[in-house]
Amino acid sequence: MPLSLTVLGTASPHPGPDRPCSGYLLRGGGAEVWVDAGTGTFAGLQRHTDPRRLTAIWISHLHADHSADLLAAYYALAHGGLTPPAPLPVYALADCAQRLAGFLGRPDVRFLSGVLDFRPLYDGHAVRHWNLRLTSRAVVHDTEAYGLRAECQGSVLAYSGDSGPCGALTDLALGADLFLCEADIDRHREGEQVHLTPEDAGDAARKAGVRELVVTHVGPTLTRESATARAGVAFGGPTRAAVEGVTLSL
Repeated sequence: MPLSLTVLGTASPHPGPDRPCSGYLLRGGGAEVWVDAGTGTFAGLQRHTDPRRLTAIWISHLHADHSADLLAAYYALAHGGLTPPAPLPVYALADCAQRLAGFLGRPDVRFLSGVLDFRPLYDGHAVRHWNLRLTSRAVVHDTEAYGLRAECQGSVLAYSGDSGPCGALTDLALGADLFLCEADIDRHREGEQVHLTPEDAGDAARKAGVRELVVTHVGPTLTRESATARAGVAFGGPTRAAVEGVTLSL
């Protein structure tokens, strides 16, 4: 199976009509991985696959617009008739299970283990599912956060997660066929480097020498069209916007 990415949601920092928050379905090498579980993305996920077919879930960080639908997934997998054949690996920050349990008012996390197998991310974390290799890199944000590099049979996809400008983005995306990169803000506030402007996204893509830039996670101070145009000028190469329901094949 060639590497592909289906866009489930791109909104920041809250969902809008027909636009869920951050979430993607990554397929390749026989694996299907739900990348980020932002608000509203579990419904979209079911349009493209049966959740019981998922190989893993990967969560960049624990802000709600990237992780809140883990709650919906838990209810579906545990109580909604979508129980997977084995507990589903969830690659996320070390306290992700505790946060989910706390939201449900439970004092420990053991009840989650029947359907979700939480495994902590760290800088340089690498795992292989069949012919799909996932590598995580710590990026700069206002909380612990990671970007993702996915490799399958010679194709490479990189995903920024939420990140400010940092050298890790260039390393993560180096030579990638497709770089899915946030462009959340119009400009930086003084002393604040927790998100990317469109120019930052384009600059990171140019430095990494990627083949194509796909702009996502565009915040309310920008339009998707303007952010993509500005990023494309800075990149100087093929640039498009991530749009819900679209599948990008590498």
